[in-house]
Amino acid sequence: MANNTSKTARASVRAGQTAGGALSVLGEFKYLIPLAGGKFAYVRNLTNGKTNHLRTDSDAFAEEIRVLSAAGHGTKIRAELAALAAAQPTHGWDATEKRLIDAGVFETA
Repeated sequence: MANNTSKTARASVRAGQTAGGALSVLGEFKYLIPLAGGKFAYVRNLTNGKTNHLRTDSDAFAEEIRVLSAAGHGTKIRAELAALAAAQPTHGWDATEKRLIDAGVFETA
């Protein structure tokens, strides 16, 4: 792992690698790790093996989700966004999902 990765990022990734970790539920891969009340998130990318720390209203976040959606993970990501919105209604995950839909992130070519 890169030396410039924060302790929090390393701990979050390690937690997901252990059995019963916060990033894996019943063997299902979690793509989004919410941070700071939904303002930021770690986005785990299976296609390149990287975990990126991104602001949820940024173009980089939308592009990262677009890449994952194009790789066939869009349905699971939308389900995660819906689950986050239900579990944390004050964190703005419903607005994040709407912003991604409006940007055409989940559309297939």
